[in-house]
Amino acid sequence: MSGPLLRAPVLRLAEAGWFRRLATGPLGWRVASRFVAGETLDDAIRVAKSLDGRGIATILDHLGEHVTAPEHVAEAVAAYLRALDRVRLEPFLDIQLSVKLTQLGLDFSHELTVANMERLLRAAEEAGTIVMIDMESSGYVDRTLRVFRELRERHERVGVALQAYLRRTPGDVDALPPASIVRMVKGAYLEPPEVAYPTRREVDAWFARLTATLLSRGHTVHVATHDEALLRGAIAYVERRGLPWTRVELQMLYGIRRDLQLSLAEQGYPVRVYVPYGAEWYPYLTRRLAERPANMWFFMSNLIRIGR
Repeated sequence: MSGPLLRAPVLRLAEAGWFRRLATGPLGWRVASRFVAGETLDDAIRVAKSLDGRGIATILDHLGEHVTAPEHVAEAVAAYLRALDRVRLEPFLDIQLSVKLTQLGLDFSHELTVANMERLLRAAEEAGTIVMIDMESSGYVDRTLRVFRELRERHERVGVALQAYLRRTPGDVDALPPASIVRMVKGAYLEPPEVAYPTRREVDAWFARLTATLLSRGHTVHVATHDEALLRGAIAYVERRGLPWTRVELQMLYGIRRDLQLSLAEQGYPVRVYVPYGAEWYPYLTRRLAERPANMWFFMSNLIRIGR
């Protein structure tokens, strides 16, 4: 995660009309396809099969958030159900699902969101997989955790992401149900300093501390970062404590640090890659560009090279 001093101008650039037209045009998509599998479920499954050939598992994310109409909620639920049905038909692939609750009705009602998640979790049980709930911006944390806690009372195959950069997260860890499944991330939304730690050093320190706390309390932890030092620290902690690797995964994003993904998988560690797909890929891309200067440099330099 870069600090707000860099992320804010990157996000403002992404909102500029000329940049959006360039980034979402044919040249932009050729570069963006490094980070997004494609617009269809078939594209995502193709990537999952390619990763499986390298010993890497997959978590699929059908892109889209902040749904503004009930019919779009129904469309998102249908898309996730299709993905889970496809997972059921691909039993040799290790594929989980990631969802955003604002796609499933969180801006409309708690009850609607829970009902939609219940449908997905029943399908996930049939498919033998897990549904992870993404954490969105800070205004959604309480509502997201309320949904998770209610679902966890009835379902084992549900987990939630927590963001290390939020000042509130230690308290959220304390309030988790026993033996939760937690995806530990740094955090990708632009938040004010009173809500989120503004420096990389602080975020990294909390990421390491919270990961260790979760593991020590018996939770299953998906260590989701491209920071090799943090990943190696988590590996050392697991091995020093003699924890089973069934309780730990190393997770990264599609298209980022592919060398590290492959290296860790070849060393025998459980690696899973977050694979986004769908037509609503631009907001996801802008967050990835804002997170790391290298991502923006990669995007812009390749746009120039391809456009020549």
